Formats: sequence, structure tokens, C-alpha cells
Amino acid sequence: MIMLLTALCSRPVAAAPCSDQTQAGLDACAVAARDKADAALNGVYKQIVARLADDPAKTKRLIEAEKAWIAFRDAECAFGNSDSEGGSIHPMEVALCEEKLTRARTQELRSYLKCGEGDLGCPVPAK
Repeated sequence: MIMLLTALCSRPVAAAPCSDQTQAGLDACAVAARDKADAALNGVYKQIVARLADDPAKTKRLIEAEKAWIAFRDAECAFGNSDSEGGSIHPMEVALCEEKLTRARTQELRSYLKCGEGDLGCPVPAK
């Protein structure tokens, strides 16, 4: 799995259409896309926290998992794009990697919101 993530993050990913095709403009578009993905992640995370309101132990585990995931994402994107470090494209590559991994994590968390009643493999109670 790590090899797949490295491969996904180590090559440039086409950003959404960006009106400013300068490197600074492309950087800004990549950061905006990453921030949008982060906002979606935070929305799903808050929904899970709300469902776990009566279970402080699980809430603590979720917080620990998210802190570890953020550290992983940042380290993975730094490693996966280390060849461009110091170059003008580097910030864009890192932001695109962070966006991609954040979107994937959002999907993982979103799946916890769709668990059925009595699903012992799901840490988030059904609504």
C-alpha cells in the first residue's frame, strides 16, 4: 500500500483548471483544492465526533488516529515529492499529494457514517 501511495504522490497530478497558469497561480490553485478537500474531511470528522459524543474513549482514539494520519500524510507527501524539493514546482506537488490523500481519507471516514446497526467492524454507531 505504501508503494502505491508513494507512486500516487510522487508524480505531478493535473490540478483542476486554473485560470492563472504561472507557477504561483498553479500553486494557489493546488492549495485551494487541498483546502477544499481538508474542509470536506473536517465536515465528516465532525459528524463522527457528534455520533461518538457518548463515548469519550472512542473519541480519544479517533483524535489519536487523525493526528497520526495527518503526520503520515505530511511525511508521505514530503517523501514522495522530495526530488523536487527546492524547485518552484515543489509546493504545488506537495499540495496536490495532500489533496489526493485527504480525499481518500475523507472517503474512509465517510464509510464509518454508513455502518449498519450491529456492525461490529464499525466503530461509529449507526444514526
